[in-house]
Amino acid sequence: MSIAQNLERIRNEVADACARANRPLADVALMAVSKMHPVDLLLEAHAAGQRLFGENRVQEWQQKAEIAASLPGLEMHLIGPLQSNKTAKAAELFHAVQTVDSLKIATRLNAAAQGLGKKLPIYIEVKLSHEESKHGLQPAELAGLLDAIAPLESLIPVGLMTVPPWPADVANAGEEARPYFQQLRRLRDEALAKHPLVTGLSMGMSNDFAVAIEEGSTCVRIGTAIFGKRQPAPEET
Repeated sequence: MSIAQNLERIRNEVADACARANRPLADVALMAVSKMHPVDLLLEAHAAGQRLFGENRVQEWQQKAEIAASLPGLEMHLIGPLQSNKTAKAAELFHAVQTVDSLKIATRLNAAAQGLGKKLPIYIEVKLSHEESKHGLQPAELAGLLDAIAPLESLIPVGLMTVPPWPADVANAGEEARPYFQQLRRLRDEALAKHPLVTGLSMGMSNDFAVAIEEGSTCVRIGTAIFGKRQPAPEET
C-alpha cells in the first residue's frame, strides 16, 4: 500500500477509536514518525495531507530539513532522547521537544529558545517501563521537575510522554500497554492542579494506539504502520 493509503487507514482507525471512547476526533493528533526513513517518504506523507511528524535524532532531522523544513504547515517534534550538547540545535530545528527528562536539559533548551526569541513547547518523558532501553524520569521525580521548569520563561510544558514496554504478545500489545497509559494519565491529572497547561498525553504507537486513545492520549506516534519497517541508523555523535 502507498503512504497515502496507509495514512487514510490509520486516520480511519483513529476516528473509530475516538468514537468508541466518546471523544472528539479533534482531541487526538496523529503524528507520522519518519525516523530512520528517507526524506522522500516524508515528502510523500506531506503530499497526502500529513502535517505533524516526529524524528528521534537531531542530526537526522537536520539532514532531512535541508529538503523538507520549508514544506507548508509542517510541524516536527523531537521524540528521541536528547543529548545536552544537542539542545541548542534541537531548539532551533524542532517545533516541540517531547523528551525532556531533566532540569539540565530543560535549562539548556530554555537558554537556546530564549536566544532564538521563541517559546518552545515541551513534554516531560516519564519512564514507566523497567526496560533499560527506555528513557525518561521516574514518576516520583515529575512534580519536582515541573516545579523547577515553571520559571523558565521560554519553555511551555504542555504534556507528558511515555513509551510502554515492548509487548510479550504483539497481537495483544494494546492491552499490555493499557496499565502504563492509565498511569501516565493519572500523573497528568495530578500535575494539572499546579500546572494547568500540562494537558497533553503523548502515548500510543503502531501496535497500541487505539487503546492509548481509549485511555486519553492526545497524540499518537505512528511510524511502522505508515512508513513500513525502519532501517537501523548510526549512533549520533
